[in-house]
Amino acid sequence: MSPAPFPLGPPPYPLGAPLVRREGREKVTGTARYAAEHTPPGCAYAWPVPATVARGRVTAVDTAAALALPGVCAVLTHENALRLGEADDPTLSLLQDDRVPHRGWYVALAVADSLEAARAAADAVRVGYAPEPHDVLLTTGHPRMYEPGTANGGHPGTRERGDFETAFAAAPFIVDATYTVPPLHNHPMEPHASTARWTDGHLTVHDSSQGATKVCEDLAALFRIDAREVTVVSEHVGGGFGSKGTPRPQVVLAAMAAHHTGRPVKLSLPRREMPAAVGHRAPTVQRVRLGAGADGVLTALSHEIATHTSTVKEFVEQAAVPARVMYTSPNSRTVHRVVPLDVPTPSWMRAPGEAPGMYALESAMDELAVALDIDPVDLRIRNEPDTEPDSDRAFSSRHLVGALREGAERFGWQSRDPRPAVRRQGDLLLGTGVAAATYPVLIAPSAAEAHAAADGSYRIRINATDIGTGARTVLAQVAAAALAVPEDLIRIEIGSSDLPPAMLAGGSAGTASWGWAVHRAGMELRARLRDHVGPLPADGLTAAADTRQEVAAGSPYARHSFGATFAEVQVDTVTGEVRARRLLGVYAAGRILNSRTARSQFIGGMTMGLGMALMEGSGLDPVFGDFAERDLASYHVPACADVPRIEAYWLDEEDPHLNPMGSKGIGEIGIVGTAAALANAVRHATGVRLRDLPLTPDKVLSRLRTGPAGAGAGDVGGP
Repeated sequence: MSPAPFPLGPPPYPLGAPLVRREGREKVTGTARYAAEHTPPGCAYAWPVPATVARGRVTAVDTAAALALPGVCAVLTHENALRLGEADDPTLSLLQDDRVPHRGWYVALAVADSLEAARAAADAVRVGYAPEPHDVLLTTGHPRMYEPGTANGGHPGTRERGDFETAFAAAPFIVDATYTVPPLHNHPMEPHASTARWTDGHLTVHDSSQGATKVCEDLAALFRIDAREVTVVSEHVGGGFGSKGTPRPQVVLAAMAAHHTGRPVKLSLPRREMPAAVGHRAPTVQRVRLGAGADGVLTALSHEIATHTSTVKEFVEQAAVPARVMYTSPNSRTVHRVVPLDVPTPSWMRAPGEAPGMYALESAMDELAVALDIDPVDLRIRNEPDTEPDSDRAFSSRHLVGALREGAERFGWQSRDPRPAVRRQGDLLLGTGVAAATYPVLIAPSAAEAHAAADGSYRIRINATDIGTGARTVLAQVAAAALAVPEDLIRIEIGSSDLPPAMLAGGSAGTASWGWAVHRAGMELRARLRDHVGPLPADGLTAAADTRQEVAAGSPYARHSFGATFAEVQVDTVTGEVRARRLLGVYAAGRILNSRTARSQFIGGMTMGLGMALMEGSGLDPVFGDFAERDLASYHVPACADVPRIEAYWLDEEDPHLNPMGSKGIGEIGIVGTAAALANAVRHATGVRLRDLPLTPDKVLSRLRTGPAGAGAGDVGGP
């Protein structure tokens, strides 16, 4: 082995170091190219035509006026579009028949020489419909409501332990309350976009996606070609928050249009159409019942949720699942119910299940603390389980108590006056709240290649996706640690389906999955280099690895991240406006691999939780059947002025039962406890309990005028 180019000493940049993200300069200087910024020669532009009825059939499509416009190449409809293969996801069976399952379903696609011409052509298409009666309103007593066998993620739809009803009836202190979360929308900064071209039967797509491997596989199936004849590139992605986790309509439509016209085609979805086209967090109505003794220890726990799905495909928000993980209770019932409505298909949004579910559960825990006159932090500590409640498996690590205690100390919780509505500054009422957070550890099989070049540099190849999290940087750190070389000698290749296949960027599983494969490949290469004698060959040495076997073996442990979120709010008694003054989170998420990017992820999650609590929400218009809030003027997300002082900390958690890095996912846990912490702080500030998100001024003023917490909205009590 050549000693000079391949030092095997400890790397100068250990795991955990706050390295600056590698692609940062490209992004801030505008040289990073996103999906819609690739313009092959002869590129055409597409603009979709959404259905304007909430349910029915297309009876006619008049394209004559559109095709007569200058520069228009084609208009695709269900009458002339390519017949696709069977889709794993039926939301991708586009322009295949005349059915309209919901308002906003795409019924045509205009293609032209320019974006302006394509938009004009789409406006000129005339579509006739045979409307049918529609139903878009979620109600808990809906006649078509049913209990699904499984919820999202494969979780059982219903789980029971012990005898909940008997235990709840006997409990001296109870909470019985219903909490609602409206439909929420991902709205990443970069809209969903694709640029597609066919070359000698090979399909190449630049796609705004969280996982090019899945897009490649689905396109191959839809267009009935081998996956080797498809290349999907997702080099830079401007956020996704779950909405780009699997292929969305734009990539299929762009590929269809390119096939039809024989030209490259670019399609970027208009933001106002994204709520109906790319998924949303389904609304939930959640009833939580808690029973406890005077000591605060739970004897009965029930979490029942009702949600909607579409008639196209079943998607069940798994909001009751966190209750199976969090607190000790010998008697438990967790139930999901769902009704198919004439609505767009819901999908993943940051921390699906956990974000809405923990809002309800942690609000109920706060209500129980008030009823018992027990400090909310102490109540959670008293209900710390020895094993995972539903499975009775040992936790690989669980430091929720440590996170609560450290968070309380950093926040100054000990000086809190527990009495509600006693802190006032003029017209402002001030309050503080706390909530716990959890998110599962998810790991999926991935493959990676590590290459040592004769010039002393290294290359890592893996189809990971960087959606703004800093994946390139962290994977370079993992590779450097495995190879025991300086990080700046390593080049990272990600974001293409031509690379070794890997887990998509979702479920907080990316780094844990990719890092394991990169570590294995790096260790494999390191061993080859150690055994190599003489100079390296001109083409270097390569080692490959995948983690299918290790991941398939599973784990006997229950593996989760935990955290605690603390919030301080001010409530204006004149306007009803709620503003967050500060947020503080402490997390137990395994080994932190890059402190700079990790802090950014935690703060980003808490900011999104702030939006969920105070401003985000949309409603389905019962007459027209579509979302009323379809842009960022009406669907409000936090801006800089809305974001207060936010602090994120973590515990040094050693967990040997995860992966070689000892890391857990961090992308989603930040959002999980934030909405509840803010809602609990509003209750503490005002003395009234609001259970329906978001906590907008109209709701706050109405409740401030109608009296004490909980009136008419649930039962909280004791002897």
